[in-house]
Parts: sequence; C-alpha cells; structure tokens
Amino acid sequence: MNLRIGFGYDVHQLAQGHDLCLGGLVIPYKKGSVGHSDGDVLIHAICDALLGAANLHDIGYHFPDNAQEYKGIDSKILLKKTVQLLKDQNFSIVNIDSTICLEEPKIKNSIPDMKKILAGVMEQSVEDISVKATTTEKMGFIGKTDGIAAYAIALIQKPAK
Repeated sequence: MNLRIGFGYDVHQLAQGHDLCLGGLVIPYKKGSVGHSDGDVLIHAICDALLGAANLHDIGYHFPDNAQEYKGIDSKILLKKTVQLLKDQNFSIVNIDSTICLEEPKIKNSIPDMKKILAGVMEQSVEDISVKATTTEKMGFIGKTDGIAAYAIALIQKPAK
C-alpha cells in the first residue's frame, strides 16, 4: 500500500456583502469570505491537501482565480473535481483532518453538518472527516475579524502494484 500525506492551507478576507461559506454550508454572519469562487476556505484547504498528497500541483493550478468559469463557483464542485483527479490516478482517501481558524461566529453547532456535506461530496464516511475550529485569541487579522483561515491534512492511498 502506497500511503501519502498532504497539507493544505487557505485564507480569505472577510467583508460585508458576501456569504460565509464553510464546508459547503452558508453560515449566517454579518461578513463573508471574499474570493473568486464562493470563498470556502475549508474546502479550498482540503483540495490543496488532497492535491498535494497526490503530487498534482495545487488548487490554483487546476482552478485558476482568473478563469471566468470558476467565478462564484460553489467550492463543493471544485472538491468533487479534485476527488475525481485523485481517482483518475488510482488514489483513494483514507482520512481528512482540518481546522478552521476564525474569531467569530462560533461554528461548533455547524460542524456536524459540514462533515456530512464533505463526506457526501468526497464519497467518504463521516468518521473519516475531522473538522475542528479555533480562534487566534483576538490577535492578528483573524482575531480582528478581518479574515478567516483553514488548515487541512489528507491521507490518501494507492494499491501496491
């Protein structure tokens, strides 16, 4: 069995007039993620972790932020396409561990729904998807509620030849 690990990170500015998309959900909040797509930092970090583990470049390589076809796109579509890229290379996902870093709103009650959505898009068991949340203790751009970040680690496997 060929196991590989990948790390992903994404950050977006928060501003009024945008939806706060996280893990495929729209979270009610006065500010949202500013991005070329829907700005879902969690899904973007997961995509980068999966792509990195498979040595398939990064999310910007496959879904460039200057391509009109991705303007405002639902990030779940990008995740589905990422999973297909891995399948095309005979990789399967073992598990995902992720952390969303934001000061507010508190998202603890939304995490089970995020996990269900992500598991469905990736065709995985909910038990294989970890989503956590933390703050920066009011420090930096995240602590001042000017931005949001997400980190993800993916473990993938390929059958032995």
